[in-house]
Amino acid sequence: MKIFQIKEMATEEIKKRILEEQKNLIDLKFQQELKNLTNTAKLRLTRRDIAKMKTVLKERQMQEAKTSKDNK
Repeated sequence: MKIFQIKEMATEEIKKRILEEQKNLIDLKFQQELKNLTNTAKLRLTRRDIAKMKTVLKERQMQEAKTSKDNK
């Protein structure tokens, strides 16, 4: 997933997607342990997607905090 796609999403949608990807990551790790995972790059890509989404959320939180501080 590209960063511009994540930035276009709503905050609640990102949070929901993070939970889905974390569940997916657990499944992928389980498959890897059972030697059923054929594409191990999926693990890396899933972790990176989660990190990108968390980064966008953090940026939004910091922006909200900054704007609320400036309004006071």
